[in-house]
Amino acid sequence: MTTPNVLEIRDIYQTYQISKGLFQPKKPLHAVNGVSLKVARGEVLGLVGESGCGKSTLAKILLGLLKPTQGEVLIDDKPVADLDRLDIARMVQPIFQDPYSSLNPRKSVGSIISLPLRVQNAPNPETWQKRVEETMDLVGLPKRVYNNYPSQMSGGQRQRVAIARALINRPQVVICDEPTSALDVSVQSQILNLLVDLRQELGLTYVIISHNLAVVEHIATRVAVMYLGRMVEVADTDDLFEARQHPYSQALLNSVLTPDPSLGISDSHLGATYPNPIDPPSGCTFHPRCAKKMAHCDSEAPTPIDTGSGVVECHLYKD
Repeated sequence: MTTPNVLEIRDIYQTYQISKGLFQPKKPLHAVNGVSLKVARGEVLGLVGESGCGKSTLAKILLGLLKPTQGEVLIDDKPVADLDRLDIARMVQPIFQDPYSSLNPRKSVGSIISLPLRVQNAPNPETWQKRVEETMDLVGLPKRVYNNYPSQMSGGQRQRVAIARALINRPQVVICDEPTSALDVSVQSQILNLLVDLRQELGLTYVIISHNLAVVEHIATRVAVMYLGRMVEVADTDDLFEARQHPYSQALLNSVLTPDPSLGISDSHLGATYPNPIDPPSGCTFHPRCAKKMAHCDSEAPTPIDTGSGVVECHLYKD
């Protein structure tokens, strides 16, 4: 039996008009460039790629914070364009990167966690405090911190508050934008394990954006690799980490540092220069950095190719 999709994006574009100077015409920057993707209910999709590839822009589109220039987003088979902002908020919630700046320092923990109940007009206000306390217990926060302020808490505790706030109304999808990068390494594992447990207990679906490939390997069931606004490879986590196919995916994973000092610093062979997104390379946009480029890569853009467990955009796999 096929698991239904809880989230789907169809041919999404997000284009900004960028000024190049006082007397120069504006040029388009395609932050998201024709992306299509399906996320099945209960899965964890890891979204990886270099800074500037369009991950955060795509996250804002999924949250309904940004209307795409072109394309369609569906949540539970309902077009986002037909939904009220409160309806979107009830179905999709974010967990932000920095718990130090994503929480209001003038509000208590109880007030912060209960905010979605007030904003989304949850019924039975007399039960709100009990719901907040139950959610605090769910994320590992003791009831005694209900009246505390964020400044009185550690980074890990603050991120637990942010998680509790996201889950108080039991959304279907949680968008996690670098949820552990601002935390100590010892706390990161606790938060990741908490997210894994909550997914199993509440039947959540996650989209995890991260630069830390070890985090993605630990928590994701499927991985999408993004480059210059495009999804260049989408595959099951085990397949991607054991037998990645796209040259960019290979370079990205080969660049991970190893704890063995005798191996030195790995060379990704990507070079030091990232392409200009306002004036991207012709053909395959990755070809100037690709160690496996062929004669036609600089003139012909690759099309998505079904690999069985996913999709890859590369001429190497064209029949």
